[in-house]
Amino acid sequence: MITSRAFEERGGSKKSCPNLSMSELDEAWAIALADAESRARAAGRTDLSAYLALRNSNDLHRKVGTDWLLTTFTTVAGEANRAGASLQLANDDTHRFKFENATMVGPRLNLDNGVRRLSVEVGWPRTPRDGFIRGGGLSCAKIKHFGRKSLDEELRLILDPTGTPRWIVKENHEGFREVHEADVRRHVSILLNQPSKPSMSR
Repeated sequence: MITSRAFEERGGSKKSCPNLSMSELDEAWAIALADAESRARAAGRTDLSAYLALRNSNDLHRKVGTDWLLTTFTTVAGEANRAGASLQLANDDTHRFKFENATMVGPRLNLDNGVRRLSVEVGWPRTPRDGFIRGGGLSCAKIKHFGRKSLDEELRLILDPTGTPRWIVKENHEGFREVHEADVRRHVSILLNQPSKPSMSR
């Protein structure tokens, strides 16, 4: 994977290397922020370093939240396949999708079971023209069942009082609740057309 330093040494840029994936760009950005923060602290620029530290922290929280959600879906799908299912998985690291009035950019995971499809989209605005996340949150996600909109869910990544990232989903008249592995298993069970146990977090 190309880091920002290696990328710069090769004379690269986003324009000169259009095939650089979103995950590689994210890693390069994280390293660039860490380098800039270190230089700012060494120069005594505590105001700038504090901002960069916060930005870097938010990016790391997004990465942790994104990795957990996608890895959990991938793991549960793998368990289903080992038990006899035939789910097909495909990833797209440069996906764009709408979340309310904003555009989110990030990875998408598709799980196919014949003509059925379950999509997990995760992202956040990357440029001013992408808009912003209304109501707060570090990033957003959509869990979508193709042709079965009533089963779709919209998630937000927030920080709990301890600073730990948590995915939450809005309930119709009950506010928000935290998303757990049981919710992921429920969605995969729906894809497999299997009865699932109610989420313990409901």
